[in-house]
Parts: sequence; C-alpha cells; structure tokens
Amino acid sequence: MPPRLPFGQVRNLLIQGHIIRRMSSQHKVYVTRPDVDDSGLELLRKSCQVSTWHETNPVPRSELIRVVAGKDALYCALTDKVDKEVLDAAGPQLKCVATISVGYDHIDVEECRKRGIRVGFTPDVLTDATAELTLALLLATNRRLFEANKQVYNGGWKSWAPMWMCGQGLKGSRVGLLGFGRIGQEIAARIVPFKPTEITYTTRSLRPKEAAAVNARHVDFDEMLRESDLIVVCCALTPETKEIFNATAFQKMKPNCILINTARGGVVDQKALYEALKTKRILAAGLDVTTPEPLPIDDPLLKLDNVVILPHIGSADIETRKEMSRITARNILAALAGDKMVAEVEL
Repeated sequence: MPPRLPFGQVRNLLIQGHIIRRMSSQHKVYVTRPDVDDSGLELLRKSCQVSTWHETNPVPRSELIRVVAGKDALYCALTDKVDKEVLDAAGPQLKCVATISVGYDHIDVEECRKRGIRVGFTPDVLTDATAELTLALLLATNRRLFEANKQVYNGGWKSWAPMWMCGQGLKGSRVGLLGFGRIGQEIAARIVPFKPTEITYTTRSLRPKEAAAVNARHVDFDEMLRESDLIVVCCALTPETKEIFNATAFQKMKPNCILINTARGGVVDQKALYEALKTKRILAAGLDVTTPEPLPIDDPLLKLDNVVILPHIGSADIETRKEMSRITARNILAALAGDKMVAEVEL
C-alpha cells in the first residue's frame, strides 16, 4: 500500500487540480499591445486567460500568426492586419475580434462573417475627442500656427509686420464636410461659433434633422469641392472613398482651399496632395492620418511648409483611451458569453 500523504499536501494537490481544470476551461484572449489601459485588461483577466505582446510597438505579423493559434478572442488595434491568414492561424474556435478603434478596415469583416466570428469596435466614445482634435488641427493649419512657431526658433521672427504669417479666418468661410456621422456632426457643432458663411456636407444619405441643428446644407461632392474654403474629411474608408481626394479633385478645389483629414489616410492620394500643395493648387492641408503610418521622415510632404501633420492622435484623450480599452474588453466578454456587444460591426 502506498504511503498516505499528509492532509495539507492532499489539500494543496486538490486545489492545484481545481485551478488547472478551471484555467483549461477559461477562454483564451490574445492582446496585441501591452500599452492599452489596464482597466480593460483587468476586466478580461477576471474570467479569461489573457496573453499579451510584450513590446510597445505593433506585434510582428509572424508573431501574431504564431501566438493567435487556439485563442477564443483577439483584442487588436489599427496597426494589426487581421485577414484570412490570421484567422486561419487562429483556428475554428475563434469567436471574436475586437479592435480598440472606431475604424475596422484593418479587419477582413467579410471573412469574419463567413466564419461566424463577431467583430467589435469603439465608435461612440471617441467622438468628442476626435472632433476637438479636428478643430485644433483646422485652426492650426488655417492660422499657420506651426509655421509661425518655427519662426520663433529659427530666427525668422524679426519684428511685427502687417501681412507676415497671416492666415485665413473661419469667420465668413464656407466649410464642407465629407461625411456627416457622429464625428462630422460634432465637428460642425464646434465650427458654428466661429461664424462661417455656410456649412455643407456630402454623404450618400440625407440627414435633415442633424443638418438643421447646425444649419448645414447637403451638396454633392463636386459642389463641395468647387465652393469650399475648408474641407474636412470625416468619413469611413470604403472602396468608394479610397483616394477620392485625387488629382482630379484637387483641380476642382479653390486655390485658397484647405484640406483637413482626421479620418483615414487612404481617403487621400498623397502623391496628388503633395503636387497640389507644392504648386499652390490648394493653400494648405492638415493631416492626423497618413499612408503609411508612421510617415517616413524622408516623405516629401514633410518638406513643405503649408502642411501640418500629426501622428494619429485624434482620440488621444486620456479618459477616452481608458474607456476604449474597457469597451473593447466588454465587447470580447459579451461575444464569448453569446450576449449583445457594446458596439458590434454588422456583418
């Protein structure tokens, strides 16, 4: 007969066995960034096995394909391309892909639909933060703030001069919005106090109630190009909007027109934009999004004085990013439980 183990040792073995069985039954979640706010990760850790990429730069694709195998959910970001290859590597048990962003063009949603994989995103929480940043970028570009700031440091500031560093005012201008969803509406509401002559918007569908709130008028794309002093891009990247701002579009714009893009870099043909800015076909541009991201430091756009470029910080408000982390986690937990997500992409 084998020797009897002390009660305490038996108890420890039973507890360990329970923990092992419990962990084996937990859902497995892979998080592609370690630098998301921990409040979201803590929600996941309460009931899931969570593993995370360990560096504060995008997970290499080869690593993502390796570690996603066997996971039940993927917590990703705009920097992660989630396509058929990644989904194949994950396996048939993958139930959810949740991105900590409002955009989801980095996810092959059609492939997810075919496999019954639910897709979560964070659309509403970053509306105000993005609208605020858009207005800041618009004003910085319109009034040449970055260009003027450089003169303080490079010796260009000699004295006050009547017409030196003059920009355009928002008052009396015509502002066009490509896209009039939640963010577009909030941008328009923030522009109204600056007393523009008119706000117009271009969308596939009319939004009369929302437009009335800011006294905006629906126009087609060509009219917006021809008549606007300022054009703000706040639409999704789709096959219809991809590089919609191309050489042809820039030719139709007024020479004093300023283009602001805080939506997706792919909406603008950047080579055509560079030529339009260099030749003064349009006055200036302000970009929070580019293709690629980050923009290479030798990109020709960075050599121009009439462009302001930011490193995709539209939603970079502390509380906003915290809530985005929590929503992404709640989307995953809901999908794993078969419940309604906070925000789910319609497949």
